[in-house]
Amino acid sequence: MLPRHMQRLGRDWITHWNGFQLFSLNSPFCSCVRWAGHYPWASFPLPVPADVSANWRLPPFLAPWRQFQNSNWQLDNFTQSCCFHLPNPSMKSEGEEPLTKKRRLSGQRDTTAPEAATSCDQKESSCLSLAQDEGKYGSKKGTVKRHWEYFCQHSRTMKIFENKATDQSNTDSEAKFDFTVMSYNILSQNLLEDNSHLYKHCRQRLLIWTYRFPNILQEIKQLNADVLCLQEVQEDHYRKEIKSSLESLGYHCEYKMRTGRKPDGCAICFKTSKFSLISSNPVEFFRRDIPLLDRDNVGLVLLLQPRFHCKTNAAICIANTHLLYNPRRGDIKLTQLAMLLAEIASVAPQKDGTFCPIIICGDFNSVPGSPLYKFIKEGKLNYKGLAIGKVSGQEQFPRGQRILSIPIWPKKLGISQNCMYEIKQEQKEENAGEKLKAKPDSTEEIVIASENLSSKLQHHFKLSSVYSHYFPETGIPEVTTCHSRSAVTVDYIFYSAANDDTAAQPGLEDSLHGGLKLLGRLALLTEKDLWTVNGLPNENNSSDHLPLLAEFRLIEQ
Repeated sequence: MLPRHMQRLGRDWITHWNGFQLFSLNSPFCSCVRWAGHYPWASFPLPVPADVSANWRLPPFLAPWRQFQNSNWQLDNFTQSCCFHLPNPSMKSEGEEPLTKKRRLSGQRDTTAPEAATSCDQKESSCLSLAQDEGKYGSKKGTVKRHWEYFCQHSRTMKIFENKATDQSNTDSEAKFDFTVMSYNILSQNLLEDNSHLYKHCRQRLLIWTYRFPNILQEIKQLNADVLCLQEVQEDHYRKEIKSSLESLGYHCEYKMRTGRKPDGCAICFKTSKFSLISSNPVEFFRRDIPLLDRDNVGLVLLLQPRFHCKTNAAICIANTHLLYNPRRGDIKLTQLAMLLAEIASVAPQKDGTFCPIIICGDFNSVPGSPLYKFIKEGKLNYKGLAIGKVSGQEQFPRGQRILSIPIWPKKLGISQNCMYEIKQEQKEENAGEKLKAKPDSTEEIVIASENLSSKLQHHFKLSSVYSHYFPETGIPEVTTCHSRSAVTVDYIFYSAANDDTAAQPGLEDSLHGGLKLLGRLALLTEKDLWTVNGLPNENNSSDHLPLLAEFRLIEQ
């Protein structure tokens, strides 16, 4: 029922609305529309047609609103006028707003605006071009768009998605091999339900697996990566629908489930049109005989042979893992990482003694700049005096102040401080006898042993990160995961960079002649960006992590 003062305006204008579907009176739009014409004091629900034809005309007495009328009149233009204040329906939640949403991000620009998304301050360097691939990703209403960033020394107009299926069959592409890799923590349903306090900002219907899985599958279809490294893949979901769905898209899938009660694990899936499988190597971090390694995280290492390549013996090593979350157990995290690196070192060697190109993906539960992160990128870490709670950098004021022991893991693990499997050699009885004769007394032996123990970890891979983790001009952090408790970067794609890869970190002059060149990446977002769509998960992004995506070119040795 319209207010009395509107009834006096006459009934003629009401006929203009006949035949149109009206908005419900309790919709977010109708509940906040205010009359801005002759009756500014009036507040009432205004019915708006759901489908307005191009020839629709406003009644004469609504002259103040004629500014909205044109041949291309759309509801979006109508709602953006200063006459209305429209709340964002996607920002509604069933509980209170999370603290991270209420933060004042001082000095941060609004990167959700189209101008900001394409501004030059998000460029990595002068040779990084920002390409907007409209309709490829983030075209749904209510999503924050992510853009491809290309490194322009290759081509400013290069399109990763164009002619992707036929590129490698062309004669001029036989000497190169380009491929894309995605790392994506898809959020196990079991873990979601066990940690429901992290998702109080979400509508309950968005958290149901039958809603989430089609969204996740659609993301995978849209991004169309050649290699998928997935974490938190629930075993029953993998067996019943994930594996078959990915196989129908042309992927071959390898899966490693966690060893404990949590029914999830890691998967690596690759397009059979681009790769063939040389070997699949699961890694279990749990060791029954070592008290330190009482956690059930796992890793998976694949050796793949590219198709359409001039070298028959070319290979690429792809590793995927999900390290322990617990911020106070940096000793376990470092040991799990060392076990993964040791497996890679045993899989990746080539006949000439060098390593084949390596890509390591995963959720490392460590932030950029942390000791664990630096160890991956720099290849060395002196952990003497390092507090166990500071290894991953997840907490500003770590509660675990116990110092890391030297060595971190026991010798019977069989992994050296260089993160390689130790060669097991059977000692001859005479050599053992000689050692016993030359052995000093027990007290002196203990002293010598403690002096020889090293607190330095090393690995032999020259690794760079696909992402820089901060927007260059503003210093605002990139975010890979966002829920009610935090918004940080914990997901990474590391790769062995070729010498001429300008996107790689400096100081890699001594790396192998061969390797990988980073051609492009799907840009990440800020925490502020994500809260404009109510954080993660939301209506269109059904995990609490964002997918990471990069394109590489294999460089010959």
